[in-house]
Amino acid sequence: MTDIIRVDGRTPLDLRKVTIERGWSEQAEGSALISFGRTKVLCTASFTNGVPRWMTGTGKGWVTAEYGMLPRSTNDRMAREAVKGKQGGRTHEISRLIGRSLRAVVNTKALGENTIVIDCDVLQADGGTRTAAITGAYVALADAIEWGRENKFIAAKSEPLIDSVSAISVGIIDGVPMLDLEYREDSRAETDMNVVVTGRGLFVEVQGTAEGAPFDRTELGSLLDLAVAGTGELARIQRDVLGRA
Repeated sequence: MTDIIRVDGRTPLDLRKVTIERGWSEQAEGSALISFGRTKVLCTASFTNGVPRWMTGTGKGWVTAEYGMLPRSTNDRMAREAVKGKQGGRTHEISRLIGRSLRAVVNTKALGENTIVIDCDVLQADGGTRTAAITGAYVALADAIEWGRENKFIAAKSEPLIDSVSAISVGIIDGVPMLDLEYREDSRAETDMNVVVTGRGLFVEVQGTAEGAPFDRTELGSLLDLAVAGTGELARIQRDVLGRA
């Protein structure tokens, strides 16, 4: 499988070039500009002391996310959803996915009654925007939590983050399982899947669809193995960026 060359020169086992520019925004309490190849997503984390009214008095914090694509993140300009007057189903679904993924690695009790909102804005799309958003959002979240601790909104010895989290796409193209699909691959994949995994290798979410022929248990296993390997590499990149062991 490793001798197959893909449209961009990678083997089926390779991630695209991944970069994370930590602290990209000077205003946000946490931020990261993440690139998966030509896909670029800006993730900013906003820290607020206090929680939604329905959580007041619980002693727990809240983490949520919003996702959006800029009008020229794609080849043709898209109208802003705000102009249309409502949020699209895909946007809403991805926002909820990012929020769920982050909350899976947060101890809300240790966070205290504080709220962190992550905004993930796609600057350029070439496949894998939701997976890049989750991976970058974790870095922004980690820095926002550190900001909260430094400013005494979070107890000095509290550890709200219980693990890291990242995500990657996998798919089957011409019968071959492949890691981290770019748009030209994603658009013709027989099966494509987005997988969210913690730093310990535990699954948070698996979203898989057969676009052509149904996939069998063996193919599913191969895709999940690829995803675990890919997210393991992403977790290492996150650790390096954050300077953590």
